[in-house]
Amino acid sequence: MTDNVNSPPHYNSTGIECIDYIHQVLGDEGFVAYCRGNMIKYNHRAFHKGKAIEDLKKAEWYNNRANQVLSKLNESV
Repeated sequence: MTDNVNSPPHYNSTGIECIDYIHQVLGDEGFVAYCRGNMIKYNHRAFHKGKAIEDLKKAEWYNNRANQVLSKLNESV
């Protein structure tokens, strides 16, 4: 079964998850900002696409991912 929230198949066509590549390129602080931007995007359009639950879950996913990175950063301080 396809999971469009946690692991969309079209984001892993090259052998590396797109989100992991973005994290590599942006670094931790840039990646947290990227996640925050995506949270805003998914919350903003949640009730305009007809997939509110999926979009709100995606916003939550990005929030969780940002928190994971921030937790790691705080541990290293």
